[in-house]
Amino acid sequence: MFKKILSLVFISCAALSLNACQGDKPNNSKPKNSEVKTFAIGAIPDQDPEKLQRLYTKLAQYLEKKLGVPVEYKPVTDYTAAVTAFRVGDLDLVWFGGLTGVQARLQVPEAQAIAQRDIDAEFHSVFIANTKSQIKPIQDLKQLQLLKGSRLIFGSESSTSGRLMPQYYLQQAGVKLEDFANVGFSGSHDKTIKLVESGSYDIGAVNEQVWQTRLAAKEVDLDRVKVIWRTPAYYDYHWVINSAVKERYGADFITRVQTALL
Repeated sequence: MFKKILSLVFISCAALSLNACQGDKPNNSKPKNSEVKTFAIGAIPDQDPEKLQRLYTKLAQYLEKKLGVPVEYKPVTDYTAAVTAFRVGDLDLVWFGGLTGVQARLQVPEAQAIAQRDIDAEFHSVFIANTKSQIKPIQDLKQLQLLKGSRLIFGSESSTSGRLMPQYYLQQAGVKLEDFANVGFSGSHDKTIKLVESGSYDIGAVNEQVWQTRLAAKEVDLDRVKVIWRTPAYYDYHWVINSAVKERYGADFITRVQTALL
């Protein structure tokens, strides 16, 4: 099952660049209803909720000006809730990771992946370690064997950068989850950093971008936690939209959203 999920993520994300460039053919269609329904956007909660609220509220304001329709950011409690909200129509556009994006498109066949940042086509995770664990930097994939017996914390179980890909590389090195003294799930990258920093876990798998952002903001105590390994590159985050929005806002709406995001 794990290998099947990985295959779906690789295939779907590799095709994203081509699909994102195609889009829909624009026309002058307008929403059928005189009262325009709010366009709801969301994102997997991979970071501190307050930071996400500020970020995506600004994005909602930007999109509202560009699209000419009401736009609202609706936070969700966890990764699974993001996929569910997209499936039932509570969210129209969602910032998904590689795994959750595949899950969403399997559940909503008419959904489309429409945009991805340059860095997401070559994304990385980092393994971090508490300095008191005395775990040395990993020089190559095979040395992940040295992590056996330690306490490992992932982010969300549905996180591509915080669980799926780090676990994949561990398996490539012949390391199973059963080889660790303890395996936990924090729910977000920020929590993973704090749990390793505090010594609750020896090592953790984290989104590299979140790690670098927290470093730049001086929110990480490097005397207590450090990076020990950086994964190879892989595809990750992307925007997914429900094609049903065309009925509400016009046949060219997805192209307009894509243009605004790019």
